[in-house]
Amino acid sequence: MPYYENLIELLADARSKVRHIRFIDGEHDESTLSFAELWDRALALLGALQARGMRAGDELVVFCNSNESFVVAYWAALLGGIIPVPVAVGISDEHRFKLFRILQQLQRATLFTEADLLGRLLEFSKQQGASQVTTILENKSALISDATSAVSGELHTPAPDDLAFIQYSSGSTSDPKGVCLSHRNLCANVRAIVEAAHWMQDDVSLSWMPLTHDMGLIGYHLSVMAAGMNHAVMDTSLFVRRPLLWMGKANELRATQLCSPNFGYKHFLKLFERKGMSDLDLSCVKLILNGAEPISYELCEEFLSALAPHGLRRSAMYPVYGLAEATVGVTLGNPGDEYSRIFADRHSLRIGAAYTPAAIGDPDAVSFVKVGRPIRDVELRLVDDADTPIQPGCIGNIQLRGASVTERIYGDPEATASLFTSDGWLRTGDCGVMVDEQLVITGRSKDIIIVNGQNYYPHDIEEIAARIDGLDLGKVVVAGTKTKGSQTEELLVFVLYRQELAAFRAIAAAVSDEIGAHTGLAVDHVIPVSRIPKTTSGKVQRVALLNAYLDGEFNEVVQALSPAPVDVANDADPLIAELLTICSDFSKERSISGDDNLFEIGVSSLTLTEMVLAIDERYPGKLDISDLFDHPTLREVADFLRRDA
Repeated sequence: MPYYENLIELLADARSKVRHIRFIDGEHDESTLSFAELWDRALALLGALQARGMRAGDELVVFCNSNESFVVAYWAALLGGIIPVPVAVGISDEHRFKLFRILQQLQRATLFTEADLLGRLLEFSKQQGASQVTTILENKSALISDATSAVSGELHTPAPDDLAFIQYSSGSTSDPKGVCLSHRNLCANVRAIVEAAHWMQDDVSLSWMPLTHDMGLIGYHLSVMAAGMNHAVMDTSLFVRRPLLWMGKANELRATQLCSPNFGYKHFLKLFERKGMSDLDLSCVKLILNGAEPISYELCEEFLSALAPHGLRRSAMYPVYGLAEATVGVTLGNPGDEYSRIFADRHSLRIGAAYTPAAIGDPDAVSFVKVGRPIRDVELRLVDDADTPIQPGCIGNIQLRGASVTERIYGDPEATASLFTSDGWLRTGDCGVMVDEQLVITGRSKDIIIVNGQNYYPHDIEEIAARIDGLDLGKVVVAGTKTKGSQTEELLVFVLYRQELAAFRAIAAAVSDEIGAHTGLAVDHVIPVSRIPKTTSGKVQRVALLNAYLDGEFNEVVQALSPAPVDVANDADPLIAELLTICSDFSKERSISGDDNLFEIGVSSLTLTEMVLAIDERYPGKLDISDLFDHPTLREVADFLRRDA
């Protein structure tokens, strides 16, 4: 494919191709936008933004539910030299706080959103006394319904090193970090991805990844557009509600290029194993890019085995590695090769040490999937903790440099300085080893928890838990790990506690509820500890707590704290008893009664969706996830089902 100097050249070239984007908002709710129409609509919107006084260098925060509106606004900004800043909408207060902090960080921000979203944001900002944010929302919000113009906008021609857009990671909400990506970063990475994945114009892609995520936006919009292929964007919330539709649409569209992190496969399989799918032909699928979180080999095998009868090839599973600070793509495999893994003794995974192979079945054996080789314009090295390159076959800190690596964090010289070594290499915060000339990710040196493909900083979650009476930041440690038997990362909370275990149950429940209510995350275990290990400088040693957990030191206390199963059969209402039985399969350690508010018991939004899907399977067409807002307890759900009968 050609190398573009900037993204405007990319879209200008794409509009000459007879190709389109399909936006999937429901099984029978779709719209298409040709590349040429995208150019015209983006220019028209740019005219409206410029009429409002926006100029090159201003920032447009794109905060909307509609993927079609998002794409048009994103390109409108780019065409005018305006800096798009994608931000996920989310449903929790923490998502709103993150948006507010981003708006306060930016220099000349305008919010591009929808009328209903703006109304809720204004109400929330006034409740929180956020006067500066309220002023921005009232004076600098370009509503989608208002942003039309009969006059096309004035094109801006950027230089390769000009800032193209700011990618805020899904991590910190208290101090969000914006990765600055230039046109050179994006054009180099897009070309490298297309070449490494062997994407062609006659390919067809389908993605449910959010466009506010680097894989969704850069990997499955910009890159596939550069390749000249038709591509479909499925609304993420639709995938969460109707996971089987993902493969149904892949079959219908004859999609060749898909993508998903672990949780997507797991979410799909939960319903597929119960309902199955008929007339499904996946022989069209060439690749399913698998990244965004540590890859579970067992889950990949389960997914491939389940869909093999429908024509899905083993060679379609395509593990990759990337991060926002390197635009998105870092390592990719050779298309057509079957993916593979290594086994290592987990006690040998120390920086600078040679990893020790382990046998399958060894209690200390952990497996890691190979994620390919560095792509074009990316250099990779493994170093010790002093940034000195290590010997081949040793575990090291992964560092990068090249044309797709960012140069800075927006407005944060201190964070920028800490991101790079003295000789200019990017610190990824990940650890790994090269095996058979392929990278293997063995862990993380920086404290990041990955849940459902999204990054979370432990400190943010610890601050939420510390709001509970009797706790503070020095007494709570949050960490994530993948155990030998788990397919996705577990979220653990360690609490300094030296009293009777029986009294800890109330604290554990309060911690889970508080974290669930503010982040939408489900805590797997809240564990009391008699001491919190720290370095001599006072830094919490999360790794020491995780190793103790993996070594089984907390097995007894975890078992003791496990709630007694609710005797659902004795509920006086047989329908409630049935609903309790259905929901108990998804509630992890949480005991649910018929009168519990489902939004206040520490289960994630994904878990709530899975409960609704299971109820819908038993009572088709009777209950939607939105109905839970009006009927948040199972007793109310039961009454609602009867009323709708």
